[in-house]
Formats: sequence, structure tokens, C-alpha cells
Amino acid sequence: MALPTYAGPLERTWYYSFRVICGLIFFFLIAPLVVIVPLSFNAVPFFTFTPEMLTLDPAGYSLKWYEDFFTNLNWHGAVKNSFIIAVFATLISTTLGTIGALGLSRSEMPMKTAIMAILISPMIVPLIISAAGMYFFYSKIGLAATHVGVILAHAALGIPFVVITVTATLVGFDQSLIRAAYNLGASPTYTFFKVIVPLILPGVISGALFAFITSFDEVVVILFVGSYEQRTIPWQMFSGIREQISPTILAVATLLIIVSIMLLATLELIRRRGERLRGMTPT
Repeated sequence: MALPTYAGPLERTWYYSFRVICGLIFFFLIAPLVVIVPLSFNAVPFFTFTPEMLTLDPAGYSLKWYEDFFTNLNWHGAVKNSFIIAVFATLISTTLGTIGALGLSRSEMPMKTAIMAILISPMIVPLIISAAGMYFFYSKIGLAATHVGVILAHAALGIPFVVITVTATLVGFDQSLIRAAYNLGASPTYTFFKVIVPLILPGVISGALFAFITSFDEVVVILFVGSYEQRTIPWQMFSGIREQISPTILAVATLLIIVSIMLLATLELIRRRGERLRGMTPT
């Protein structure tokens, strides 16, 4: 919002001070990333800026840590497991979360508050407690240290994000569209796929992306429920920090930053599309 021409001295002072404060907060949040990216090109196996790097000498920079990531079989297995677990966990959490949000949107649904609290509880309960509980539960039923167990655990963590985003989309949903479809002879199944799904799709996709990111970046639960056969990228990074510090971790972190930026850009495009569908002006 532009500063109006009639603004007084106090308003102008607050206008520019607010932007400076926002800039400082943004710098505080982004500073660790600014440090990680150049260090991933370090020519020596240290987590520090060498004199060559500080003087922008090409001899101080190298791509060998990226080469190590793309050629190391341990990292290959971690990437494969991360994508397999994240994709299946996202499919499960998106399906169950969307169904739960649609059920909670019905006015005749009893105990909506209690059910919503249960569905979003994985976001509230400390992750270490959830991980310990999942470990003991999955150990009893034989799912610990299996891909199925890890996928189900990550799906449980992703469901709250889908429920929240889809529920937020349904807040502005016009229920008269459903009644109109029924009056025109459409079946419930046809109405769901042709009327409801297209309108809530932005919320569903946003929730799915959040669930995917949650699974892809999760490390606490996988340490409890999984084993070496289910190691993911965060697990491999955590193990590398403990056992053998290598700038390859920084190269992987840089690649994950790029992936996160792409996903955030996708979410923003979906948000704007959802606002256009609801007749709002994207901001």
C-alpha cells in the first residue's frame, strides 16, 4: 500500500520504520541460507570461508560436493526413499484429509470441534512424543522398520495440513451450487467430481504440497520408526553431521532450498488461482 500524500510526520515515520523492521526480520530469517549456499561450493572440506572464497578467487570454489551427491550410492538410496515415502504419504494424507474436511463442513456433523482437534493433534503434540508413540504402536503390529510403517507415520503428520487448507477453502464454498446440481438431475458422484472438486482443488493441492514437504523434511519420526533401509535425505544429513562432516551436506541443503522455493512459488500460483475462482482480486 502506497503512502498517501496527506500523511503526517508520525505516519511517514511509522511507514518507513515498519519497512525497515520487516527488512531486518527477513534478513534474520534468510541469513542462514545466504551462508549455506556459497559454502556448498567450497573447494576444501571445511565449513568455513577460505581466503580464496573471500577474495572471489576461482580456485576457492568447486562443484565436487555436488558431484559427490550425484555419484554417492548412499545419497542415491536416501533420495529414492524420500520420494517414495513422501509421494505415498502425500496420497494417503490428501485423500483422508480431504474426506475429513468435507465431513466437517457439513452442518449436521456432530462434535465437529472435538473431531477437528483430533485431526490436527499431530501438529500440536510435540513431535518426539508422537514419534515415540508411533514406535511402540508399530512395534506391536509389526510395522516398525518397514516402508509401510514410515509411510503411515508420515501420512498421519500430513493429514492436519490437508484438513486445514481444504477447510479454509470450504469456508467460502457456495452450498447452493450443490443443490442446483441435484435439482438438475446430477448424481452425488457426478456433483462431487464436477462441482465440488474443481472449486476446492486449490486447497487440496496446497494441502498436498504441505504434506509432501512435511514428509520430505521429517527426521524425528523416521529415526524412531524407520531403519537404515528406510533412510531418507534428512536422516542421511543428520547421520553425516554426527559421523563424518562433509560439505556434501551443504550441497544437499542448497538443492533442498531450490526445491522449497519452487514449491512455495507453486503454492502462490495456486493461491492466486483460488482467489480468481472465488471472484477475489489476488494480492
